[in-house]
Amino acid sequence: MKNKLFVAIALISTTFSFAQISSTQVDELVNRTLKTFNVPGIAVAIVKDGKIIHAKGYGVKSILTNEKVDANTLFGIASNSKAFTSAALAMLVDEGKVKWDDKVIKYLPNFKMYNEYVTNEFTIRDLLTHRSGLGLGAGDLMIWPDGSNFTALDIIQNLQYLKPVSAFRTQYDYDNLLYIVAGEVIRVASGLSWCDFVEERMMKPLKMEQSAASFLRLKDTTNIIAPHVPIDGKLKVIKRYQNQLFDAAAGIYSSVNDLSKWTIMQMNNGKYGADDKQLFSKKEHAEMWQLQTIIPATTRPPYNTHFSGYGLGWFLSDVKGYKQVTHTGGLEGIVTQVTLIPELNLGIIVLTNQQSGAAFRAITNTIKDSYLGIQSADYVTNYSASLKENEASADKVTDEVWATVAKNKKDKIKIDFKSFAGTYKDNWFGEVVLSERKGKLYFASKRSPQLTGEVFFYKDTNYVVKWDNAYFHADAHLFFECDATGKAVKLTMKPISELTDFSYDFQDLDFSKVQ
Repeated sequence: MKNKLFVAIALISTTFSFAQISSTQVDELVNRTLKTFNVPGIAVAIVKDGKIIHAKGYGVKSILTNEKVDANTLFGIASNSKAFTSAALAMLVDEGKVKWDDKVIKYLPNFKMYNEYVTNEFTIRDLLTHRSGLGLGAGDLMIWPDGSNFTALDIIQNLQYLKPVSAFRTQYDYDNLLYIVAGEVIRVASGLSWCDFVEERMMKPLKMEQSAASFLRLKDTTNIIAPHVPIDGKLKVIKRYQNQLFDAAAGIYSSVNDLSKWTIMQMNNGKYGADDKQLFSKKEHAEMWQLQTIIPATTRPPYNTHFSGYGLGWFLSDVKGYKQVTHTGGLEGIVTQVTLIPELNLGIIVLTNQQSGAAFRAITNTIKDSYLGIQSADYVTNYSASLKENEASADKVTDEVWATVAKNKKDKIKIDFKSFAGTYKDNWFGEVVLSERKGKLYFASKRSPQLTGEVFFYKDTNYVVKWDNAYFHADAHLFFECDATGKAVKLTMKPISELTDFSYDFQDLDFSKVQ
């Protein structure tokens, strides 16, 4: 979904280098990464010159079973699914069934954005390029952490209520919902559901035989990871995300062996198999790897990147003079990365069953550096230090909040929770209920049932909610607006921690009391 759950980590230079990394060195690197970042299991593949030269699993699928990861172990690849969505549309472009610059309303008449101009001008290309004008992860609470009560039609109709943060097509802000809309365009244009299209038209020809477009469509789940999240310093196996509404943005389950077939095809301009069949044309492949939306780049060693942006389902940049095509993915307890350097005919795939983005970046960058012929940083050490620093900074903020809450309880500050209890409605998220029970206040979402928790007084009309599911790492501020009698009439929210995943887009909610 998302470049969700990742800490921004500064690149710090040098301690060792490889002429070209060996399988033994990859083993040492990954085993060190597992330990440093407390990741139970990782799978890594390296594709070079059209061949798999390394595909291996490390660690365990689950800390509850201790079964070993191998090259066929299935992981949720999360937002690496977006490249499959863009590829599906490229195939439909080749077939003359859609054009990149067709208007979305041609296929989905109910599609509606925040104003009439944007609605009427919004194209299929716009669905894939994160330049809608909406903010980072806007509306993701309709699909995250469960969104079990929302449908694709709900999302298409509710987009109109999300407020823009920039002018249309002027700024990059990553989104997930518009890929769900793209999946609906595929359904209408092809007559196949997104899942059926991906499996029948893409996975089957590529012989990605163990993979599926969604967890619930897997034929065999005997060799699959469990998602893990650290809670209070200890790893816990958590409930797997299974909402099929999210599939076109983040649904695919695959292995490094199967994804290697996908990356080989990608670096062969859409050709696959011994007889060079074409999944999509060279022309449309180039379109997917063409810069569409600019992302500001920072030029510094070791990669000296001058240009960065987003294509159609892929991040694009230059690294040491070479084009890099990459994407990351994240679900609760799972993060992944696919990186291609086409001019070197090099692909690197890293799949993990814990949510440390630092882990896959350390592995990918070390392998990448060896092929770029540059002196590599000790990324494991450096990223670990950066991670600890960022977590310490975030903890300082959250610790202050909960220390204040604890002091308020100790001081026995009297709060009239009845003034805040009631039903509140947001135009796109629906209703939440704040109820008083035995002198305590509780928050419960009607349409996203996992969002439940106890509400605590913080200061003035600012309260905080601690979610019942601790692994969310997404406790939030509640800001009440009261009338002259002191009764709450409006409610807004925002995450407490700066490290809260962007898909918990509480800041986009605007509740009014309705009961």
